[in-house]
Amino acid sequence: MDVKSRKRWSLVILLVGLPLYIMLAVSLVNWMDRTWGRQPILIELAVYLVLGILWAFPFRRIFSGIGKDQ
Repeated sequence: MDVKSRKRWSLVILLVGLPLYIMLAVSLVNWMDRTWGRQPILIELAVYLVLGILWAFPFRRIFSGIGKDQ
């Protein structure tokens, strides 16, 4: 994939995909609250940290080299 198309895809991922993923992560924590009750803050923080890092792994190749000059 050339740099121009990777830049376009990265913009789509950040503007559309990331907000959808954030809504999914918050919904997951809300489901955990409904199912098992309110978790300690450290567990919620750990869930958010893991989900915050996890979303980027499938898109490593798209985001690599985006900020470099051509």
